[in-house]
Amino acid sequence: MRARVIYNPTSGREMLKKNMIDILQILEEAGYEASAYATTPEPLSATKEAERAALAGFDLIVAAGGDGTVNEVINGIAGLDNRPTVGIIPAGTTNDYARALKIPRSNMLDAARVIAAGNVIPMDIGQSNDTYFINIAAGGYLTDLTYDVPAKLKTIFGYLAYLVKGAEKIPQLKPMHMRIEYEDGVYDGMASMFFVALTNSVGGFETIDPNIVLGDGKFTLFIVKTANIFEILQLLAQVLNGGRHLENSNVLYTHTSFVKAESKDGSRLMINLDGEYGGDAPTTFTNHPQHIKIIGNTSDYADPIEEVDEDILAGAGTGFMKEVETLHPDEVNDKRLPYDGKN
Repeated sequence: MRARVIYNPTSGREMLKKNMIDILQILEEAGYEASAYATTPEPLSATKEAERAALAGFDLIVAAGGDGTVNEVINGIAGLDNRPTVGIIPAGTTNDYARALKIPRSNMLDAARVIAAGNVIPMDIGQSNDTYFINIAAGGYLTDLTYDVPAKLKTIFGYLAYLVKGAEKIPQLKPMHMRIEYEDGVYDGMASMFFVALTNSVGGFETIDPNIVLGDGKFTLFIVKTANIFEILQLLAQVLNGGRHLENSNVLYTHTSFVKAESKDGSRLMINLDGEYGGDAPTTFTNHPQHIKIIGNTSDYADPIEEVDEDILAGAGTGFMKEVETLHPDEVNDKRLPYDGKN
């Protein structure tokens, strides 16, 4: 068996490069003839190498880096008839996909040992036009944050950079007329954003959809109908507070095998695929059930990062919810204008 580790040498403050010999040794001890490829600044470097390795007959491709590296590797093999198994060694900012598969995010060698254990999970992937996504697609306002946050800021401050940028952009929120078709119906009305998710881990949070089932051939679809700042803050608090947003009247929530989205009022509806610009609507999101075999963690390993995250988020959710509940709409509307139910 042959394994190819495709790694981003700049991820994780270059710790991948420092640990690569040990990572390769763990794979060798698991029976693989292992080699490594460092991605370059050339566009789609990881995608091209993943496709080359797959066509060369490699049995395992390891995506080592952040969510962007994982996305590129998947895009390199998703369109092929013979697709290698994929392993993940997380070294990015949020590592949402690794979090969803319970892969250790605080220790690269522990992540390599999960790959060596070889527990395969058949995972769905999504497709929009010619591009595949593994975790989430989105459209509307605030979904362009990943384009606006500088890469260096992401590396230094992690998800805090997104929160700061998001707070800065909230006053710019406004609704647009969207038409979104899904398996059980059509939403035709005003909305500020929508999300099409494949896992329960988005932006470092694991409470997006408590009912999600990995590999069931279904997307989780959320449509946020409001652009009112006060109501958006309430939604964010409910996300942090155990998934209470699912019952909010300002959210349409369902599971579906496809989504078709378009703007109906001439507004530009930009699409975000796993944190990268994926073109403009109209577009169709297609679910490919159990399309990629990905190695996940089925052990009882407790990631120290995970424990810290849960404590922080639990505290943040409680505190943030209390703060929001004491707010009056006048306090969050721009220029303290009288609240009339509109942004």
